[in-house]
Amino acid sequence: MELLVAYRDDPAGYNMAKFLSQEMIQDGKIYRGKYYDLLIIQTPAISADWLEEKYDYDGFIFLSKHAAESGVLALTCHSTGNFSEAKFGGNDKQVAIPHPFIQKEYLQTLWKNKSQFSDFQITIEATHHVPTALTKPTIFIEIGTTEKQWTDVSLCNSVAVLVHSVMTKNITSSPVAICFGGTHYPEKFTKVLLKGTFALGTVVPKHALDHLDEDLFLHILEQNKMAKTVLLDWGGLGSSKQKLMDFLNNTDLEVIKL
Repeated sequence: MELLVAYRDDPAGYNMAKFLSQEMIQDGKIYRGKYYDLLIIQTPAISADWLEEKYDYDGFIFLSKHAAESGVLALTCHSTGNFSEAKFGGNDKQVAIPHPFIQKEYLQTLWKNKSQFSDFQITIEATHHVPTALTKPTIFIEIGTTEKQWTDVSLCNSVAVLVHSVMTKNITSSPVAICFGGTHYPEKFTKVLLKGTFALGTVVPKHALDHLDEDLFLHILEQNKMAKTVLLDWGGLGSSKQKLMDFLNNTDLEVIKL
């Protein structure tokens, strides 16, 4: 069973959690459900590496706000990890195990219901921020981009309905690919997720490739054991292209250039 997690002082996450909890039974701090459980925590989600010390679940889905300097309205989801120094918690050069099948089902469900969210960009984000140390699959589902959206109860409820629909499905598995290159909002990889056959594991953007060394590369592969394929934003690899190809040539992974 999966655990949905929201931070009490995160308005978007809390609004989603409050809506979902209405049909659940509270058991101490945990809200119990047929398909998933729910926890509202008193500390920020990005410092939640401690969760497994208290709670044993198959995976963790964080409900959260999304902020961006651009102000572009967005509904996003992403895996977590640090590719360099852990400036905001977690560990240096550590990525969490991604949650590729839930991510794919969620983003496709958003897309099928995009008429409800006509003002919003529907996109994945590249892997970023913590938690990094959880040993079970982890994903963030986020509502952006300003306090107006985070505190919009109707919007948060609408997204929560879709989260519930995803969590109650018998999600089928897909071939999984690790992604390298592109921007923080990787258009090519989002398109693959929406329209193609692949589910996506860790997404390493162009700006993080400068930090990629052999140890980090092998760690990413270890955290993505389910992946047999690598997708490359071929025009978005920058000066690290040859370094990455040298690493990939020493693996049995299928490499697809986009």
